[in-house]
Amino acid sequence: MTSQCHSSRGDSTPPAPGRPARQAANRVGDAELLHAARECVLTNGVRRTTLTEIARRAGVSRMTLYRRFPDVDSLVTALVTVEFEEILQLAGSGQETGNGRQRLVAGTVRGVRLLQAAPLLQRVLETDAELLLPYLVERLGSTQLAAEGFIREYLVRGHEDGSIRRADPAVQARALLLLVQSFVISARPASGGIDPAALTTELAHLLDGALGPEPTDA
Repeated sequence: MTSQCHSSRGDSTPPAPGRPARQAANRVGDAELLHAARECVLTNGVRRTTLTEIARRAGVSRMTLYRRFPDVDSLVTALVTVEFEEILQLAGSGQETGNGRQRLVAGTVRGVRLLQAAPLLQRVLETDAELLLPYLVERLGSTQLAAEGFIREYLVRGHEDGSIRRADPAVQARALLLLVQSFVISARPASGGIDPAALTTELAHLLDGALGPEPTDA
């Protein structure tokens, strides 16, 4: 497979049976490369995914792929970032009614459910969960910071309309992030013997109760 990806075969040579035709580098967008990477990760997991296999699925040479993404990690990072941004957009859609607290609770719980059902994240948790460890014990990753920004935006709105207890929004957002991410990362073991949907519904009650304004805020 590797020798095929480094072949000097010209464009006029037909591809081998069952092998996608290679495309010119300037005709292949990042979306196509990310789609190929996604299929590889879903099939093999992150650690068993190679640039050679991604290039084959995308119908490009390995060197073409390498010029865009130097390694699998950079490709997977880009893929996760794109998918997470899409999930945040979905989580925030349809949240035009209600006060700030109601919108925060609804959007956050919807985001958690979307992540719990996201094939890519669930595959990583199933086969390569150790890759997430640095983002739990060493530093926050870009997707965590994006989620924190999502939460903070609703916190500020809730402060403005009086539906959320006043406090430093940065501190509140970080505390909520720590709570909410456990419902995503630990959902599988934590839901053993209980209804997973009921567990996530309980998160909504926790958020609503914790964020309610104090009498002095009125």
